[in-house]
This record gives sequence, C-alpha cells and structure tokens, in this order.
Amino acid sequence: MPERLDGDSAASLLASLPDTVVAADARGRIVYVNSAVTTLLGHAAADVVGLPLTAIMPERFRAGHGAHITRFLTTGKGELVGNTTQLPALHADGHEVAIDVTLGRVDLPGLGDAIVAVLRDASTTILLERQLQVSRYLAATLRVTAALTEAPDADAAFERLLPSLCAELDWDCATFWAPDPTGQQLVYGGIWAVPGVDVAALHQAKQGMTFVRGQGLPGLTWRRQAPLAVEDLQTAPPAHGAAAARAAGFRTGVAFPVLRGDTLLGVCELFTRQSRPAPPELLDVLGNAGRQIGQFLGRLRAESEMRELADTLQRSLLPSTLPSVPGLDLAARYRPGGPALVGGDTYDVVPLPDGRWMVLIADVCGTGAEAAAVTALTRHTARAAAAGSGDPAEVLAAVHAALVHEQAGGPLRFVTAVCLVLEPGPGGARARLAVAGHPRPLLRSGAAWAEVGVVGRPLGVGDDARFESLSLELGPGASLVLYTDGVTEARDADGEQLGEDGLARLLTRPGPDAAECIAETIAGAVAERVRGSRFEADDLAVLAITVPA
Repeated sequence: MPERLDGDSAASLLASLPDTVVAADARGRIVYVNSAVTTLLGHAAADVVGLPLTAIMPERFRAGHGAHITRFLTTGKGELVGNTTQLPALHADGHEVAIDVTLGRVDLPGLGDAIVAVLRDASTTILLERQLQVSRYLAATLRVTAALTEAPDADAAFERLLPSLCAELDWDCATFWAPDPTGQQLVYGGIWAVPGVDVAALHQAKQGMTFVRGQGLPGLTWRRQAPLAVEDLQTAPPAHGAAAARAAGFRTGVAFPVLRGDTLLGVCELFTRQSRPAPPELLDVLGNAGRQIGQFLGRLRAESEMRELADTLQRSLLPSTLPSVPGLDLAARYRPGGPALVGGDTYDVVPLPDGRWMVLIADVCGTGAEAAAVTALTRHTARAAAAGSGDPAEVLAAVHAALVHEQAGGPLRFVTAVCLVLEPGPGGARARLAVAGHPRPLLRSGAAWAEVGVVGRPLGVGDDARFESLSLELGPGASLVLYTDGVTEARDADGEQLGEDGLARLLTRPGPDAAECIAETIAGAVAERVRGSRFEADDLAVLAITVPA
C-alpha cells in the first residue's frame, strides 16, 4: 500500500502545485493558501489567510457568493461543486482576473467542514476560445460574401445580406438601416429572422423609425464608423434606442457599419434572445466584415450604374426602331459579346433627301468608351456624307478621312463597314453597295445565296484607301443580309467557327422568307452555338432586307 502523507508532506505537496489552492473554514474565512496565489492574484499567502473567501472576488459578486458558500457548507451542495467554472477574481492591484474554479468539501482536523478551491488562470483558455470564435466568424463572413457574389446586382445582394448574416453568424434576427437620399439620417431597410422567431412587432415598431448620426444603436454605429455591442439590452441606456428590441424579448444586440471606404452604405443590427458576450475580437471581425461587404456591394452598385450608362450609350449608337421603307421589309438583331459593357458593332437606316435610303453596318475595333466614340463618329459622318452624295463608296471615303484625321497621333481604331444606298421602286429596289474590310453581304436572288461586293481596305487605315461601289437589283422575293463577323466567327464548344459556308447553309434551310424570320434565325443559331462554349463571343449585328414576292 502507498504510504499516507503526514501534515508536513501534504503542505509541501500543496506548496509545489502550480495551481492556487485555497481552503476556507465553516465561516468562509481563508485558513490556508499556497504560494501560487502570488503568481495568480498578486497577494502574499500570509496576507490572505484570515480574510473572507469573498475578499478575492469582485465586490459585485460578494453577497451572492457568500450565500452560496454558507449553503454549500451546510448542505454539501452547490452549482460549482464538482465542476470547473469560469469566474472573475480580484487581483491585489484591483483589476479582475478570469479564473477557472473547482470546489470541493473536506473535513479539516480541528476545523471541521471546510471548502477547498483550486484556482487556475483562465486567460489562456479564454484566448483560445476567442481565437476559435474569431476563426468561426471569419469563416462565416467569407461564406456571407460568397453568397452575395451570386447576386446579379446590388439590390439582390442587399436582399440576401440579412438572411446570410443570421444563418452564418448564428443570430436570431437582423435589421438593416440605409442612408436616406439626403444622407442626413438612417431609414429602416428591412428585417429578417430565423424560422420560429416572431419579429412582426419589432418590424412594425421599426418601420416609422429614423436615426440621425449619434442617435440610437444604428446612429451611434454610424458616428463611430465601427461596431457597437449592447450585451444586455434589458439594462441598455435610452441613448441606444433599444426599447423595441427589448420589448420583443431580445437580450443582446450588436451593430456594425457597412462601409465603402469612408462612405456609409448602411448599418446592420444583429439580435439574439440569449445573452451573448461580444468581445473586442468579435467586434473587429464584424468591422472587417462590414468593410468587405461594403466593398463588394459598392462594386456591385457601381457596376449596375455602369451597365445602365453603358446601355444608354449603346442604345444611342443603334436605331431605337427601324424605319418603314416603301416596298421593303427590314429587320435587325444586335447582341453585345463578352464582358464588354459597350460593343463596337452598329447599324443604321437613314432616309436621304431625294427619296433614297442609306443602310450602314459597321464593326469598330475594340470595345468600351473609346470604341463608342469611334462608332458615333462613323455613324454621324456616314449620315452627313450620304445626304450630299448618293454613292456608297464616297460615303465610306468620307468616313475613312474623318477617322484618319481624328486618330492622328493616337491609337489606331479601324472600322470595317458595308454601306448600301437603296432606291425603292415598283416591284423591288435598285441599290449600290460598297464594302470596307467587312464580311460581304449575302444576296439571294432565286434559290441560291451568294456573297456580293468588292472588299476594300478597312476604314481608318492608311491615307490612300479607295472603295468600289457595285450595282444590285433586288427584285420580288430577293433577300439581302448584312452582318458583322460576330456571326461567322461564333465558336462552338470544340472551337469550330460557323463560317461563311455555315451561314449560307443555315439560310438555305426551309423556312419563312420574311426579314424578321431571317434575322431571328441567324441570331438564334449563333446564341445556341456559343452557349456553353469556352470561347468568348463577339458582338453581333444582323440586318436583313427582303422584297416581298
């Protein structure tokens, strides 16, 4: 059998332990403490002996713990018995120290029933727990941002924000506040709650609320430009404006700003019905999350605004509707390709003073604002030149000269184009055609389709460009198709282009001969071809002209 320890051996053993061991008598006064108390709480062991056990507790806990100690010594029962519990202790210099406490009851010779408490520094455990919580929140905020990336625009992203926050950050309810158009106050933007949490009353209460900077939890967060937590909404001061959340039964709230740079996009509030600590590390994570979400939402909003501007610009480079040309049917299709906001393809149909009509289709090198400027120059120059000359070759020459002049000393922006001047008449139309570096139009007269036109140099390249015009007769049943290379260069999943032969085969399939059907057949076939292809689609423009049979 192992030998029993005598009193001196036991004292020596306790003194060597790294944990603080405290023994208190039936009155709750400390009768023994080992030297580890100096490292943990800054007290000399001799100075603590004789003091009440509650002397090493913060004052706000002394009354309650005194009663617990008496009950424990009387009944041997208590919440802390046999369990390790985290509590604050009072350091000799007055600050609080988080400790893990384990209690036991012993019978000390000469003292009777006594409490033995083992105290251990909990700071390392707390730090690890906080680091784990921070890592969970970081992962959750990444999932929130990932969920927002699937939104097609900023409005949809804002709609997904609150449910994503509640689901990923494990809060019961979230509200959103957004600046009003004047930027002088926050207005209520919506609420979302997890299933089973009734927020109807809270939603009703918040609908009429507004907050200026510094007012209420949203306004205080706005002023601070940083997260703000209210761990106990029941005792929150009036300045936090927590009455509605408190009445709805929520215990803890936290708000954080959604920022793009220094611009406030909104304030998110999170509420829970359970008391929850909000350590500084958590607030730091929420602050960073607010900036990440703000950057993403701001980018989405800017992209939406850019798309709206690009759509407006693109529409200005295309006819809103095609005019009605006597004796002819016209139809067109346009589709931008790739991620570019403004494509380089355009078409135009313009009446001339003498009753003829100019038809133009063009493809500008590049995309974006610079390409749009070249497109506008091409269209307006062609219109002006056509009004003074009925020859399409002269129209293209005028556009070429304008481009060369405009690009002097700048980057080369060449243009390919087809210009057609139509003179409608009984039973069809006479036409003259000129081509500048562009795919030749396809003409059907009878059953077969054939390319027409003499291809000259692209517009804007060199000083001595010459263009040749060709006469055409469009009789009853004839069709003429003008298109850009986004049609013939469309690639399928294997990288194979449609090509001129493929386009001709497509047009020879049985089907209606109306211009609308021809344009839709081409645009639909190209869309189907590039769907799922890894190759980026180019801009596409198609203009079909038919003469009724």
